[in-house]
This record gives sequence, C-alpha cells and structure tokens, in this order.
Amino acid sequence: MKSSVIPSVRVAHEFRAQLEQVLHEDESLSAFVEAAVRDSVQQRLNQADFVQRGMASLAEARASGRYVQADAVVERLAQRLAAARATPRARR
Repeated sequence: MKSSVIPSVRVAHEFRAQLEQVLHEDESLSAFVEAAVRDSVQQRLNQADFVQRGMASLAEARASGRYVQADAVVERLAQRLAAARATPRARR
C-alpha cells in the first residue's frame, strides 16, 4: 500500500524546542507526530462510539420507560470503590 503525507504544521520556535526536548532517545519528530495523530484519531473514534452507545441507551430507556436514578448509580459505584479499596492488591 502506498503511504500518504500529513500536511506540515507551522509552529513557534519555542514550541518546536519544547517538542524536541520531550522526544525519546532515537525517536524522530516525524514518529512523534505520527503517534500523536494516531492517538488523537483513536480517542475521537472512542469518544464517538461512547456517545453512540449512550444515545442508544437513552433511546432504549425512553422506549421501555425504565430509568435508573443518578444517585442510585453513584451509590453503587461508591460501594464498588469501597469494596475494591478494602481488598488487598497482589504485588506487581
């Protein structure tokens, strides 16, 4: 498959210097930019999927008339968190 080029981006010299300071050893600026773009694309896809599932859940709740109150959900989450904190974790 033939590769494509992402358009270049103009940035201030100060920002470019900051960027170069955070590069890992043997990491190129191009590799960093590609990784950042890939991460951003994946985050947006995940966000869109999350919103789509939420909208489907809302439609199902409206159709069925069954809702769960927010305070009940928060209470159950608090109980799960307390239980998780009370359980000793295995050493890594």
